[in-house]
Amino acid sequence: MSILATAADERVRDVRCDDERLVVELMDGRSIAAPLAWYPRLLKATPAQRAHWEVAGGGYGIHWPDLDEDLSTEGLLRGAPAAR
Repeated sequence: MSILATAADERVRDVRCDDERLVVELMDGRSIAAPLAWYPRLLKATPAQRAHWEVAGGGYGIHWPDLDEDLSTEGLLRGAPAAR
């Protein structure tokens, strides 16, 4: 019997926000959801500002140029809120 293990790919595929949470889709099919309250800049932003994001850090980060906000998939996977 063999166990097949697929390699995790923690690069960003897609990002979306609603009024309460941030959802990040990863290349390997996982989704990370976190409350917007953890990220004050995103919480206070308009929907248009939240929707204007870029992949950063070789695919392992997200940058919102209108907000000067950066998050990494590593931090999101750890469940780390933004530093205050």
